[in-house]
Amino acid sequence: MILVTGGAGFIGGNFVIDWLAQSVEPLINLDKLTYAGNLNTLKLLEGDARHHFVHGDISDRGLLGRLLAEHRPRAVINFAAESHVDRSIHGPDDFIQTNVVGTFNLLEAVRAYWQNLPADDKAAFRLLHVSTDEVYGTLAADDAPFAEIHAYAPNSPYSASKAASDHLVRAWHHTYGLPVLTTNCSNNYGPYHFPEKLIPLVILNALAGKPLPIYGDGQQIRDWLYVKDHCSAIRRVLEAGQLGETYNVGGWNEKANLEVVHTICALLDELQPRADGLSYAEQITFVQDRLGHDRRYAIDARKLERELGWKPTETFETGVRKTVEWYLGNSGWIANVTSGAYRDWVQQQYGV
Repeated sequence: MILVTGGAGFIGGNFVIDWLAQSVEPLINLDKLTYAGNLNTLKLLEGDARHHFVHGDISDRGLLGRLLAEHRPRAVINFAAESHVDRSIHGPDDFIQTNVVGTFNLLEAVRAYWQNLPADDKAAFRLLHVSTDEVYGTLAADDAPFAEIHAYAPNSPYSASKAASDHLVRAWHHTYGLPVLTTNCSNNYGPYHFPEKLIPLVILNALAGKPLPIYGDGQQIRDWLYVKDHCSAIRRVLEAGQLGETYNVGGWNEKANLEVVHTICALLDELQPRADGLSYAEQITFVQDRLGHDRRYAIDARKLERELGWKPTETFETGVRKTVEWYLGNSGWIANVTSGAYRDWVQQQYGV
């Protein structure tokens, strides 16, 4: 049995689905179901006795203690986080509460549970904390990609809150001996992605005939990681990672935002052309840049390949095609998540 926190979100939901597709081992799925947590993502698992969903918050230490005592998991994987930079700029409070205070409460509940395990179970137990490359700050065009030894230099309330959570995890290992692992991933994309992020936002706006908002000049560079590859990396780190170590997970796919948008437009032109015969690229609209927008992120994932034998299977071209095809085939999921509140947010953020 494993315990997954944040398992109804984008990356967590994909991880839960993939885990149960590849393993007979059951899991407890704890999620607060904020705006980005969606039980429809887990519809495939209805009736599966291996999946036990619990609606709750990682800040609820009493609930965590009861779940740990009742189900006695051999591992905890922490996906639970507020994760959108734009939202953190408008309202950082939730990011501090979930990413910092929530991680602290999770660590304390897990520590109390772990300390009382029998010797063999205690030695085998793991807590895997899922984090982001944004904790490292920004890179110049000719800088080497972020390696695990790169100094932390977060530039947004979101990345600062995730950096704080990483430091807490590290401290609980070095102070108390808690058996932890940390992964720092690059930009994920793929199925079930809440459409406030670039790729799903562009797909849905394009199909709806709306502007495709591009911050600034669109030359911000990100390393793009297909979410299923990320899930496989987490499984590998959980299986064989060295205690207390950090592993960067990247896709080896550095792309400028504008290039990403043009690639999506070309795929939509092929798969679902506009009625007027024009390209979806006609809808690209440049908007005022994000405050403090980091120019470039890039991940050096060689440690994970060298030590654990993992590397991504998808190129950006194969992964983004799968992603566009998924959104074209899942209109019901899309309709469920794009509520009035979501539309209000897009209007507020982009003015389109």
